Amino acid sequence: MAAKQAIDALTPEDARAEHAQLVAEIGHHRALYYQKDAPEISDADYDALERRLVAIEQRFPELAGAHSPTATVGAAPAAGFGKVKHKVPMLSLGNAFEDEDVTDFVASIRRFLVLDEAAPLDFVAEPKIDGLSLSIRYEDGQLVQAATRGDGAEGEDVTANVRTIDDIPNTLTGPVSGKGAPAVLEVRGEVYMRREDFLALNKAQAEKGEKVFANPRNAAAGSLRQLDASITAGRPLRFFAYTWGELSEPLGATQSESRQRLADLGFTISEPSRLCRTADELLDYYRWIGGQRATLPFDIDGVVYKVDRLDLQERLGFRTRTPRWATAHKYPAEKAQTLLKAISIQVGRTGALTPVAELEPITVGGVVVSRATLHNEDEIRRKDVRVGDTVIVQRAGDVIPQIVGVVPNLRPADSHPFEFPTHCPACGSLAVRSAAEKADAAAEVVAVESGPPDDGAAVEGAEAPAPEETVAEPDGVVRRCTGGLICPAQAVERLIHFTSRLAFDIEGLGIERMRLFHSQGRIREPADIFTLEKRESERLDRIVTMTGFGKKSVEKLFAAIEARRTIGLDRLIYALGIRQVGEATAKLLARHYLTVDHWRDAMIKAAEERAGQPTERKPELVGEAYAELCAIEQIGVGVADDMMAFFREEHNRALLDRLLAQITVETYQRPTTTGSPVVGKTVVFTGTLETMGRSEAKAKAEGLGAKVAGSVSAKTDYVVVGADAGSKATKARELGLTILTEQEWVDLISGKTGAPE
Repeated sequence: MAAKQAIDALTPEDARAEHAQLVAEIGHHRALYYQKDAPEISDADYDALERRLVAIEQRFPELAGAHSPTATVGAAPAAGFGKVKHKVPMLSLGNAFEDEDVTDFVASIRRFLVLDEAAPLDFVAEPKIDGLSLSIRYEDGQLVQAATRGDGAEGEDVTANVRTIDDIPNTLTGPVSGKGAPAVLEVRGEVYMRREDFLALNKAQAEKGEKVFANPRNAAAGSLRQLDASITAGRPLRFFAYTWGELSEPLGATQSESRQRLADLGFTISEPSRLCRTADELLDYYRWIGGQRATLPFDIDGVVYKVDRLDLQERLGFRTRTPRWATAHKYPAEKAQTLLKAISIQVGRTGALTPVAELEPITVGGVVVSRATLHNEDEIRRKDVRVGDTVIVQRAGDVIPQIVGVVPNLRPADSHPFEFPTHCPACGSLAVRSAAEKADAAAEVVAVESGPPDDGAAVEGAEAPAPEETVAEPDGVVRRCTGGLICPAQAVERLIHFTSRLAFDIEGLGIERMRLFHSQGRIREPADIFTLEKRESERLDRIVTMTGFGKKSVEKLFAAIEARRTIGLDRLIYALGIRQVGEATAKLLARHYLTVDHWRDAMIKAAEERAGQPTERKPELVGEAYAELCAIEQIGVGVADDMMAFFREEHNRALLDRLLAQITVETYQRPTTTGSPVVGKTVVFTGTLETMGRSEAKAKAEGLGAKVAGSVSAKTDYVVVGADAGSKATKARELGLTILTEQEWVDLISGKTGAPE
């Protein structure tokens, strides 16, 4: 890949532009991996994107908002299955790639826990199985429900399918230890397929003239996510247990004890594992099992390290989407060469023109690849990628590669540089780029949201379409169509986003149907979706008379639309497709404003305050509504200004009002913690804390239902001051806010004192 600017050399403007691009790109690839079982880039390339994002956010923490992939996990559950809300979120893992990352991981845990080098600290190291994450719930020893990870908060109900997997007991009986299962036990692990079983399945599929799978992971995921459980029953699926969710009682005092308890209850646990005491021992295990990969009967793409003591895990807690007490150490990528046959251009919902490489199909590590994103015209120019070139692609694990360079000596003599179009291929409007656009690169998290085929069959690891929206590389700018609402590509892509799984999630109204209905004039804006059935009586060419539609399928479509007439505020906000407002940001906004009327009115007022104000002016000098928005933890000026850009447009406000006339938006229900004295309170920490690190204090407060803010305002409930408290403490005194010492805060959250007046 082309060299990227050093993190230390990035200006704030460069950082914001690159951060926006990374958010969009990572969101797109997550959707392909988690929803379609058809990833488009390699594990190594994906991990590199996340790693770069983390590095940028560490240097520019104001960018680390809830819209960032560092604050989210997975992707929304697919349509076609019932939805299951996880009692305990199914989070992802942080990643290590180099030896020093592992050393830093161990050191960061010691810093967080304030442990010196002499204090004992054990880790369990185990293989990272390449499969599909699953949570299985048992009550009184009986399997009652099983669900996929989904987006971490909500997954797909695959209970009937899971009951057919021999590795998974339906009843927990006769543990070797003599100790029965807890009354409530959620076992979590990985559904996978052994290599020999995968090869036998593909041979049988080929002999029957049916679809073969790219690799064991796709085969396992596609087999589990079948609407017909009898198909799953005929597939050689297996399950490794490695952790747990909700428990009525602990499984043990340590990770290793709890693993053994799961084995005693009848589950297969991931082996070979090892108890390690230092970073060097962890690295020794990593290298040892790396040498065993070819002889293992299943695919692994790395190893996982976990702090052994569960009381320390509890203290360490979680970041937004990853535990502090565990990390995954990945293995490097594989590479191959193939021919670049053509470069096609796609137009996304914000008008971004994205080039897509059409490749001569190539097998890399068992996966056949035929398409890859080229990001934008600057990426093409930097790599000097041309039609007819032999290109280098790479992959790791089970995913489809990305172009990393060309082979110059194999370039045809008549080769010429690719000329990026200056007009939109969808509407012919001018497609422009400018330096000003760079600092404002879109950060939408755009996914391929086609939904299941109309016949209801589940997709089995099929290769996904090319990306619908990517944005600028760090030192380039995105080229956008200026057609706006007259551009059919933008209009339909916005509607596709609106009905996507993280948004309104309307089953049966996927990409192809939305494009069809838009071309026919049936649906031109979101409100039209909810008046579609009523307007059908006015048309001669009714949907039911069209090829591919029957009476039952039309009835199901209208029922699915009606089922989404009531929706949560966070989903509505996300569905509007505002730049930088991903799922996590939408939840933050919903949690703060609670009702759609409050949110809408506050945004309009903030937009009015922001209009005409200098971009560098501090939020508190712009206006009360704007300052309140910017003060929400992880929002910041960048996201706020993109919100203002949306609400300044009269046509956007009118579109929203027409939509609200057709739907009911539920009041957002904040998570509560029974008995917590700080539920719903806004807390700001400032200065150096002595009994715990700042990170631990913040995590504890959020776990008790408080909202931790990054700045002090009149709406702050408590300001907790440590040593060397600075301007935040001064401002708190000026505003007459409740100021607590560290010990007063500890006494408050432990119930030793009542809430200060």
